[in-house]
Amino acid sequence: MNSRGGECKGCRDDYRVTDEQIDRILSAPMFQSDICVPDEVYERRLAECGNCPKFQYGTTCAVCGCFVRIAAKYKDRACPKAGDSRWAKHVS
Repeated sequence: MNSRGGECKGCRDDYRVTDEQIDRILSAPMFQSDICVPDEVYERRLAECGNCPKFQYGTTCAVCGCFVRIAAKYKDRACPKAGDSRWAKHVS
């Protein structure tokens, strides 16, 4: 919410990102590289986020505003929920 009590720009329908758009982003070569976690780690992260009350619209983390399916791919990312982090940076 913004300071006037309205919905933030990223939460409005005309700014929502579709699963197809996220799929297209995730098909980029950079997401097939060593900067990303293994598939089993990725699936665990998504499951943890899916059970989090801060997961909104099936795409977005309300804590940091990231697109969860994209952020969960990166080894150097951790859950941003202070005091209740659901997953840590991945060390391989």
